[in-house]
Amino acid sequence: METPPPVNLTRLHLKKITKHYPAVIANENIDLAVEAGEIHAILGENGAGKSTLMKIIYGVTKPTSGEIWWENQSVTIKNPAFARTLGIGMVFQHFSLFETLTAVENVALSIKGDYNLKTLAHRITELGEKYNLPITPAQPVHELSVGERQRLEIIRCLLQEPRLLILDEPTSVLTVQAVESLFVTLRQLAAEGCSILYISHKLDEIKNLCHKATILRAGRVTGQCDPQLETPHSLARMMIGRDLPVLHKKPAALVADAAIPRLKITHLSQRRENPFGTDLSDLNLAVAGGEILGIAGISGNGQQEFLQLISAELSLNPTLAQTKPAIAMMGQNVDNLGVTGRRQLGFGFIPEERLGRGAVPGMSLQDNLLLTAAREEKLLNHGFIRGKILAAKTDRIIKEYNVKCGGGLALAKSLSGGNLQKFIVGREILQKPKILLVAQPTWGVDVGAAGFIRQALLELRDQGCAILLISEELEEIFEICDKIAVLAKGRLSPIKPIADSSVAEIGLWMSGLWDKTDNRDNRDNREN
Repeated sequence: METPPPVNLTRLHLKKITKHYPAVIANENIDLAVEAGEIHAILGENGAGKSTLMKIIYGVTKPTSGEIWWENQSVTIKNPAFARTLGIGMVFQHFSLFETLTAVENVALSIKGDYNLKTLAHRITELGEKYNLPITPAQPVHELSVGERQRLEIIRCLLQEPRLLILDEPTSVLTVQAVESLFVTLRQLAAEGCSILYISHKLDEIKNLCHKATILRAGRVTGQCDPQLETPHSLARMMIGRDLPVLHKKPAALVADAAIPRLKITHLSQRRENPFGTDLSDLNLAVAGGEILGIAGISGNGQQEFLQLISAELSLNPTLAQTKPAIAMMGQNVDNLGVTGRRQLGFGFIPEERLGRGAVPGMSLQDNLLLTAAREEKLLNHGFIRGKILAAKTDRIIKEYNVKCGGGLALAKSLSGGNLQKFIVGREILQKPKILLVAQPTWGVDVGAAGFIRQALLELRDQGCAILLISEELEEIFEICDKIAVLAKGRLSPIKPIADSSVAEIGLWMSGLWDKTDNRDNRDNREN
């Protein structure tokens, strides 16, 4: 790895930065110096204050007290527009994109100058090809998957040629190859003098990429280190203050009625409803109670359409009416059954997008629990909300899943990404689903919380739940799943036991390169 260029310029210096909220102290007396050409990691658990500190630097949030020095001059960063004039760019963990605008229109809103959209679209395409971050400029953002939105955020920042680039979980839904390409870009930027603040829970990335790391815990700086001299284990211990949790995975024990899959997909095909979507072609799978089936794949290969069909957010194309039921839950055809009907059969869903789909940002945790658990948890009585029971069940999730927040009345948008994810996972598991669909369960979650969530899914499996897990984290799939398949270009690979597969093989399959003679039109999938 290249060393930082020998420049004697402190690009950013924070002095005693403090941020108080009514219910919590997010940052307290933070001192941080970032040199020109330095890749500087910020480590900490979810809720440690990392994102708040980055928002202060970018002008989204005003500090309660403290000073910000930029290139040896004291500054007041009033808003993101002013931050960009200084040369500060930021890729947020929770995206700042307008859903109804196209990718190129979103980029045009954030850069200086009067750009022709056609020229700008060409620049976006060029940059995407150069750094393996493919984006279709004319595609509306609401049609982009989480991974595609993250690519767009990164490209939008790189177009601004920043002098300080803030990256908040930039690789959480990127492929291994795309991460390697991004690292080449970041190292080149650093060699040219750009400073980079890098937040990630992937400790091997921190070790391989960063020159320095500052550790935050409970809003305070607790230490600094050279990541290259540490191990992922020692970094984790500094970050969470304890040893990493150890997963306890028992051999899968199928439920007594395993011969009848709790979730079965048969010859499922779907024509995309927009020109930028992905057609699904003849998908077949079955998940029995007491097992976890993991679906790997690169974002944008049909995952979004597949998730929406199973969760009933999207209806089957009437022109592709099935001769047999395409989606069955608990042995019952649910092709024409809506969200409520599927939940009544015992279906639970943890979507990849926490804010907006997993939770309503402007509603409290109590109200977000009420949205999906009112019937199952008897939170209503003749149409009236049973407030005490609702509050007690919300507090139970907060306690059992160690959700750091201001209590059950805290707004969903006030929680860090990892803490909101723990709440959503707890909310769904509380209802004891018979079938659980999970998408990217540990995206942007710290190592301690990720281990906790994975263990919770394993325990739910051991209670007989059938779990379908869609994730771009191969490590996660191999760690907790019993079987694995790949979704590529709208087609599903053969399903294999985890013990009979390898990361190398699955990586090849993610490009759609599995042997068609072995696939047998996915007929073998229906037997698994």
